[in-house]
Amino acid sequence: MKIVAIIQARMSSTRLPGKVLLDIAGQPMLVHVFERTRLAKTINQIVVATTDDPSDDAIEALCQERGYPYYRGSLYDVLDRYYQAACLFAADVIVRITADCPLIDPEVIDKTVLGFLGNGIYDFAANRLPPPWGRTYPIGLDTEVCSFAALELAWREAWQPHQREHVMPFFYDQPERFRILHVNHSRDYGRLRWTVDTPEDLTLVRQIFARFPDREDFSWLEVLELFENEPELALINAQINPKDYRQVDDRGVVGEQGKNAKDRS
Repeated sequence: MKIVAIIQARMSSTRLPGKVLLDIAGQPMLVHVFERTRLAKTINQIVVATTDDPSDDAIEALCQERGYPYYRGSLYDVLDRYYQAACLFAADVIVRITADCPLIDPEVIDKTVLGFLGNGIYDFAANRLPPPWGRTYPIGLDTEVCSFAALELAWREAWQPHQREHVMPFFYDQPERFRILHVNHSRDYGRLRWTVDTPEDLTLVRQIFARFPDREDFSWLEVLELFENEPELALINAQINPKDYRQVDDRGVVGEQGKNAKDRS
């Protein structure tokens, strides 16, 4: 069984353009995401899934420079991008990671993957889900896992724009149809925001990395301890509201595969 972590990355973010290559502690953010994901014991391969838009030539150049496997595909139909990358790299299990989560934690990745593999009954596993499930891990540790068969089903049938752009909503939009594992922590830290989507988020993450100089292996629990010792850190981006998972980039389109799925439904 080949477990492939696919990191989606593009330069054309609406709130913070070019964020995936912005500097954090001397390295582009995407490098931190890749290297921290590499520390997960359950992952067999990591792939960067970027787009065929010319703005993402810089991401391709970074991947070539670093020797990171990559795939270039649809800009807005991210579900198709994931599916094509999973096909190209022969993935049996897909782990979805986003390039704006430089504090992604290998132990959290492993916990989510192992929970998914568990007794082989799940179609999809995640450590964050929209209401009514909620989340107990900080925003920025997001890990989603599904089988290739499940991803292919979503690729064939999903047609709503948010299902194409955000890859996995096809599953949790239909909880009666799929066997879903919601991975939780024993205490609720879901209010903490450790992702990078705004300048305030970037300022906070740079502050965090500065507290762990020359380290890539610090854990989310160490960051949590840092916040307990320096509670003012949480105020840096406290006013930022998370996006609704149904919100889509209004520059995008459903995509031909999504249109075809709608026609078949």
